[in-house]
Amino acid sequence: MMSSAIIPSAIVTGAGSGIGRAIAHRLASDGYAVVVNDLKIEAAQLVADEISTSDGKAKAVAGDVSSEPDTVGIHKAAFDAFGDTALLVNCAGIVHQSLFENLEVADFDRMFAVHVRGTFLMTRLVLPAMLAARSGVIINIASQLGQIGGIELSHYAAAKSAIIGLTKSLAREVSSRGVRVNAVAPGPINTPLVRALSEDWQARKAAELPLGRFGEPEEVAATVSFLASPAASLFVGQTLGPNSGDVML
Repeated sequence: MMSSAIIPSAIVTGAGSGIGRAIAHRLASDGYAVVVNDLKIEAAQLVADEISTSDGKAKAVAGDVSSEPDTVGIHKAAFDAFGDTALLVNCAGIVHQSLFENLEVADFDRMFAVHVRGTFLMTRLVLPAMLAARSGVIINIASQLGQIGGIELSHYAAAKSAIIGLTKSLAREVSSRGVRVNAVAPGPINTPLVRALSEDWQARKAAELPLGRFGEPEEVAATVSFLASPAASLFVGQTLGPNSGDVML
């Protein structure tokens, strides 16, 4: 646990379930006051209550990260509750399965709006205070599919690849000014999003994994915890892959 004298704050978007929920819990146990964001306030509040029950500090905030007014509201609520944000984890995401030839423009646009626009909007809000303090950490949740592509998930893979590119570019701009930016690219994880994909897709993907199993949300949260810590002081612009061996670098 971090010293109780100074409690750093973290915003975790998409924290109402799955990987985001596990990250929020892990960061709370690491000593952060956590802003739990989700599209649905009920989901965010449930996670915040779980953290509070375990003697952590958390605040639930609803909002769609693809909406600029919503992100302004999330950021204001975070500041009002806990002050400037020391750590931002851009985890909000959606999944939609379709062959490229059947992909609708609206589905493509929504995928990029949530993943890429959402990451951009949230990052641009927390970054000025981090730069002023010459201290801060931004962690973007990508996907191994952003590195290797995915059948029936071309729009998802493209959005996650864009997040990796954004991470590298921003890291080159701000690392020398005290802000570390990295990405985590999980493989298939046992979450509601993955379980929403077809059983055939899940079976095919499981057969491809050298480790022979999907990951658990807590295993991704451990990677985020490391990147947020001083132990990761040399990590900038990197993409770490808790991916069951689906991508080997």
